[in-house]
Amino acid sequence: MISRIKEDIQTVFKKDPAARNTLEVLLCYPGLHAIWMHRIAHFFWNHGAKTFARFISHIARFLTGIEIHPGAKIGRRFFIDHGMGVVIGETSEIGNDVLLYQGVVLGGTSIEKKKRHPTIRDNVVIGAGAIVLGAIEIGENSKIGAGSVVIKDVPPNSTVVGVPGRIAGVHPAKKVDLDHGQIPDPLAKALAIIIEEQEKLAERISMLEKTEGLKLKIDTYFEEKKKEIEKMFEPLEKEEK
Repeated sequence: MISRIKEDIQTVFKKDPAARNTLEVLLCYPGLHAIWMHRIAHFFWNHGAKTFARFISHIARFLTGIEIHPGAKIGRRFFIDHGMGVVIGETSEIGNDVLLYQGVVLGGTSIEKKKRHPTIRDNVVIGAGAIVLGAIEIGENSKIGAGSVVIKDVPPNSTVVGVPGRIAGVHPAKKVDLDHGQIPDPLAKALAIIIEEQEKLAERISMLEKTEGLKLKIDTYFEEKKKEIEKMFEPLEKEEK
């Protein structure tokens, strides 16, 4: 028990650069308190005292703002940073070294008494406000971007963004990190391809007009709008180059 507590404290220092000393971690980290209270509630849940287990989790929710059902299975070195508004459903399964930020929901999509909440594999990072719904699996080392809504399985080493969540790319396994400034945008890429294709079509039409000796007035409104959109995607284009 003492070794697990020490491990939990070291996990906070590892995953939160704001942590300064052990006393601060013990007193000021509701995510840590929620995990400890969940372990107590989970023990009673597994030993048949389900109502008492729910009561403990209810107290934990009141004290920390984090709701973890006592039936949820959680691995080692799990950390909830900030934590307010986090909800983890009854049949959720969370692996080792998982990091959750505030507002994350691991929710169910069925009223049947069966596996209805997500399975989160090892080393997954889920950004603030992300929602993961249903009996789906998030593969190890994956990253879920802030505000995403994930309703389908995610393969290992993937980055998911958007509503509904889409796989924006595959990254090599590495340390826990979620630099949102580096997360690719699949929608922006798709629009950039459309714009490029539209420019090619415009060039072909222009060549045909010249061949036929036609002189048509250029629609300046669409030209201006195209330039605005291209300007929005300038950072994306620079990254790809």
